[in-house]
Amino acid sequence: MSEKDTGRVEAFSDGVFAIALTLLILEIHVPHLAAGASNRELGAALLSLWPSYLAFLLSFGVVLTMWINHHEFMRCVQRVDSRFLFANGFLLLMITFVPFPTALLAEYLGEPAANAAVAFYCGTFVITNIAYNVVLYSVAHNRRLVLHEISDMALQKVRKSYQLAFFVYLLSFAVALFHAVAGLVICSSLWVLWASLGYRSEEA
Repeated sequence: MSEKDTGRVEAFSDGVFAIALTLLILEIHVPHLAAGASNRELGAALLSLWPSYLAFLLSFGVVLTMWINHHEFMRCVQRVDSRFLFANGFLLLMITFVPFPTALLAEYLGEPAANAAVAFYCGTFVITNIAYNVVLYSVAHNRRLVLHEISDMALQKVRKSYQLAFFVYLLSFAVALFHAVAGLVICSSLWVLWASLGYRSEEA
């Protein structure tokens, strides 16, 4: 099993995250009105796009935060092997998929099918979290892949955070089936966890 420098993995991963972030904006479409439409009509049409604005902001924030965490995680890795490459590929697969549930959320938020749309959106992040757990396991099982200054305690802290997030995402999925807004709020609340997670902390 060959070991390679992490630079190519980081560069490739950064490119995938960047493309996924860029594709999110494609969901917001310019309103098409009849010739001679008034300012009021255009304003109303722009306001009616609020589900697209909200879906864009939510997904941009989520993917950006996930990229930051991926970047911080890679700073703890000194070399990679084939198991890690496949695990990272699984994660990138999920990242590239995010624009689709985002478009679905924008289309049906505020509609009778909102529950299904939000549940699908939250479910996407359940699987994405599984991918993060697989990436962590692919490195944690082989201490030689991790920088020496990264303690077992720090890795355990990250592992617990990833596992906690899985159950929160799963809860958001279940709640969304009955209350779309509540499910979306629970799902989005994990921004706090990802924004505060320190990969190099020595504390448990």
